[in-house]
Amino acid sequence: MIPAGIGRLQGPVRRVLQPLVNRLWRFEIEGLENVPATGPAVLCPNHAAFIDSVVVPAVLNRDLIYVGKAEYLDDWKTKHLFPALGMIPIDRRGGDHSKAALDAARQVLNTGGLFGIYPEGTRSRSGKLHKGRTGAARLAVETGAPLIPIGLLGTADIQPPDTFMPRFGLPVRVRFGRPIDSSRYRDRIGDHGVYRSLTDEMMYEIGELTGLEYVHTYANASPEVDVVSRPVDVSAGHEMGERVGAEPVAVASSELNGVAVSSVLTNRPLSSLEELFGEPVPVG
Repeated sequence: MIPAGIGRLQGPVRRVLQPLVNRLWRFEIEGLENVPATGPAVLCPNHAAFIDSVVVPAVLNRDLIYVGKAEYLDDWKTKHLFPALGMIPIDRRGGDHSKAALDAARQVLNTGGLFGIYPEGTRSRSGKLHKGRTGAARLAVETGAPLIPIGLLGTADIQPPDTFMPRFGLPVRVRFGRPIDSSRYRDRIGDHGVYRSLTDEMMYEIGELTGLEYVHTYANASPEVDVVSRPVDVSAGHEMGERVGAEPVAVASSELNGVAVSSVLTNRPLSSLEELFGEPVPVG
């Protein structure tokens, strides 16, 4: 069930916020028609600044529900405000601690709502587009909702890393890509190879929308946990890589519009919240 009161203020706040943000920044919006007027969808922007969480809901004509780290509720200033604006708090310890939030996310989609998540899992500080977490694809396949890739440009200039106050008067571009159909995989729920492949397809589309350089590492990865793989031979179809400190995993290659994309596939259950979503923040 969706927790009571989630998103109850989003509509009124959006009506106030939309004309305000258009005065504060110079918006260029493309492809908004790709967001369905009704029915479920998983919205997936790249993530460079906290203000991304203001920009995306502000340009939509529908309510957007998202997950955010439960620590936001420890602060009295955000304890009630963030949920009222559409944030489902999620406990990042994973397992049973996060199950209620993930169940609520499925409920949002199963009842025809929009659910937002940052596939990179946390903000990119490198200025590059990082490898996507599989949580968005998993939710899409389980519910049959399409994935909507979103390219955000300019938000890192508006609010650089570790700054609180945004800069005003700067341009920001919001580009909504064409929906990626997940329903073709409804008979493969639980197939983590499908989740990985669909995620890589989505990250490719976000890269096309933003023009950002893509790096096949997680945004918050450290050398101790990062994936180390040998170059993939596309003609061979697959190669073996290894994860430091764990058993080997297979690295499969595919080609999207002529560009080779390597996917890390593992047959282990993806029960860890970090594996699925990384570090949850608003709109993911």
